[in-house]
Parts: sequence; structure tokens; C-alpha cells
Amino acid sequence: MIDRPARRDPSKLVQAQGFRDFVRDDWGQADRRVTTVPGAAEAAAAHRARLSAAFPGARIAVASGHAPVRANDSDYTFRPDSDFAWLTGCHAEGAVLVMVPHEGGHDAVLHLREPAGPGEADFFASSRDGELWIGAVPRLADWAEALGIACRPLEELPRSLRGQLPGVLAAKGVDPFLDAQVGEHSAHLRTVLSELRRVKDDWEINQLREAVDATVLGFADVARELPTAVRRGGERWLQGTFDRRARTEGNGPGYTSIVAAGPHAPILHWTRCDGPVPEDGLLLLDAGVEVNTLYTADVTRTFPVSGEFSRPQRQVYDLVHEAHLAAIAEVRPGNDYSAFHTAAMRVLAEGLHDWGLLPASVDKSLEADGQHHRRYICCGIGHLLGLDVHDCANARESAYNEGRLEVGMALTVEPGLYFHPNDLTVPPELRGIGVRIEDDLVVTPGGAEVLSAALPTTPDALTEWTRSHQG
Repeated sequence: MIDRPARRDPSKLVQAQGFRDFVRDDWGQADRRVTTVPGAAEAAAAHRARLSAAFPGARIAVASGHAPVRANDSDYTFRPDSDFAWLTGCHAEGAVLVMVPHEGGHDAVLHLREPAGPGEADFFASSRDGELWIGAVPRLADWAEALGIACRPLEELPRSLRGQLPGVLAAKGVDPFLDAQVGEHSAHLRTVLSELRRVKDDWEINQLREAVDATVLGFADVARELPTAVRRGGERWLQGTFDRRARTEGNGPGYTSIVAAGPHAPILHWTRCDGPVPEDGLLLLDAGVEVNTLYTADVTRTFPVSGEFSRPQRQVYDLVHEAHLAAIAEVRPGNDYSAFHTAAMRVLAEGLHDWGLLPASVDKSLEADGQHHRRYICCGIGHLLGLDVHDCANARESAYNEGRLEVGMALTVEPGLYFHPNDLTVPPELRGIGVRIEDDLVVTPGGAEVLSAALPTTPDALTEWTRSHQG
């Protein structure tokens, strides 16, 4: 047995009176400004007004949550709950928004942890919250001024939630402290928030534009690094390339980047990103920048590493591109949400049938009890987009997959075909080929705007784009 030295416990400094006396004084003003994006506070206020109208007379509590533990005393980077961010614009850990009803609406109160001053032990003894460890953080007054919300100490939260009248609506599972205070929880609150978030306002759409624009830069960075990744570094090099851009332009990647080269391209969620990049293979890059307001892009392009498609690669790409265009044509207000999915699936099924890959007719394959074509595309064709990459997930089916498209909805369109290397139903030349094309769209009065149009999708333009970034 190895005798290991004990870890030093910084809290023991509490017992050193000389240190405490010396650390208490002679501190200048720290920078505690809250950095906000123009319009964020006003947008959050408008979002709260919409939620207020949905629950007149009810107290509402929504928490930001806490960073999950990665291992031992190391946490993952904190990101606030999306509903909380939508309602407040605040990114503070452990905060709770309480909306107190009054005649005609609600008053919002944001409960936060007040930072410990130099005279308190937590100032130096807490490696998780102490300012000597993590730097200066805003005080309640700083948050109130930046967000336009009354801010109170977190210790006063139990008083804000006390009593049965009016009842408290809160979502379970975000913050254990809030869970303990409220007791009963309402899944209905999460549902309503998801459905309110389906239609984006102009400010939100502008955030998505910025996220997509930054993502386009990241894709160009990856294309430039393809020769290096072929030589050494592989998929990991390209993942780091995109993620560096995401951290530079925004908060970071909006989800774990998928960098799938060669035979990994058919794997839908290839997030290991630890393989080589074959010079004669395809690179399927599915990635998005999350800007500092936490809105994320979600874009996929599949491009030939060498700058030229092989004949089998081009065959698959052309069919997916045809399905992509058919799907985008169905994105317009008033149309069934499922229409773009149905259109793309028909194109793919017809193409697969023409290639002799389906054991039944196209119509039979498209029936609910058929779906033979789904062997090669078991995922969906798109989803709503916003603060979450798969946004509004708690909405009812009638308001999402079984609903209709409305002006202001943001969504992705992403058909693909995925022929796994060991799939014996496809000819050898197609095995190991995976292609996905994904664009981000906003529904407009006249149809849809493709936010990611700066990245080409036609095969000739895509190969030219790829070669141009490789010099």
C-alpha cells in the first residue's frame, strides 16, 4: 500500500487569525460588471410577459441549476437551464427566478448568491465559490441593473415560496434546493415554456443568425485543416479546430461536435472523433457554435477530403441533395410540420428503390408498417432549433411533430443516407459512405429563409468551396 500525503485543506486557514486579519483589508474595487448582449434584458422581459399571461394568479419558480460533477471535486462547465435563460438572460449558477402574481401580471424576483466579501471565510476558503479562487462575480445590485429584475439573496427564497396560496409552479429536477422547497411540481410548466419558445422573436432570430455566421467560419477553419488532419491528428485535430472557433466567437460548441471521416461517416452520433481522416474519404461535419446568449446553430456538410467526389460518393450525395431540396420546399407557414420529413423520405425511398436496395415497393416502404428505407436513415429529417440544439423538446406532440409551421419557427432540415461498412445489403462500393446535409431555417411569411446558405450544398459548389479553402 502506497502512503499518500494528505491533501491540504484551504479551509484550515479559517483557524489562522493572522491570515484572516491580513486578508480582510486593503482590497480595491473589483470589476463586477455583467456583460449582456444589447436587447437581451428587453427580450427576457417580453418572454416573462408571455409566461405570465399563460399562468395568471400562479407563483412560478424556474431555476438555473448547477454544474454537474465530472469527477471527484471537478465540475463540468456550468450552463444555465434553457428555460431560465429564456426568462432572465442570467447565466448565474444556483439562481432561482420567482414570478409573484398581482392583478394584471407578475412581478419578477431573481434570487442569487451574494458573493462573499474579504471578511468572510468563503472569500478564501471555498475553491468552488470563493473569489480568490474563481475571480470577482457580480453582486445583486449589478445583476439588477443589467437585467432589469429585482434581485434578492438566495437565502430569502424559502420565504418567497412559503404558503399554499397561490400555489407554486416549478419544474422538478433542475435544482434540489428548489425541489425541496416546493414539494409538488408541475410538468405542465415545462410544456408551456417549450411551446412558448417555439416561435422566435426578432431578437432571438438575430442570435441564431450570429450563431450560424460563426459556424460558417468554423467550417471554413476545418476545411483549411484537412491536409494537416490527413497527415496527423485526424478527427481530433478537426474537432479541436472547430471547437476553438466556437470558444472564440461564442460560449462554445452548442453540442458535442460530430467529426466523422471515412467509415465513421455513417455513424449518426460519432462524437468519439478519434479516428484518422482518409484522403480518399468523406468528412461528415455536424457542428454548431453556441453564442454567448446560448442560442446555437446546428449545421452539417459532407465534403470530400481530397476536394473531389468519387463516383459512388457522388451518387449518394446527389440523392441526399435532391431530398434536401425537396424538404426545404415544404417549409412554409401553415404547412404540416411533418411535410418536409415526408417529402425527403419519399425522394430517398425512390432512389434506394431505383438502386435495387429495397425489398418492397416505394409505396409499401413508406407505409407505417413498412419503412424498409429507414435501414439507411433511422433518424428524423429535422427538428426545432433555438437555445437547445433539439429545442422545445417538452412540447406536446400536437404542438410539435403533429402541428403546423408558423412564422418565426426555427428548425433544421437534415436528410441523409448511412451505409455502414459491414452492411451486406448494399454493394461493396457504397459501404462505408455516409452523407448528411443540414441547414438551419426560419419560417417566413413567404416560405423560409436558409440562415446557413453561405455554406454551399450543390456538389459542384461544395467541391469548389472545399478546394478553395485548402489553397
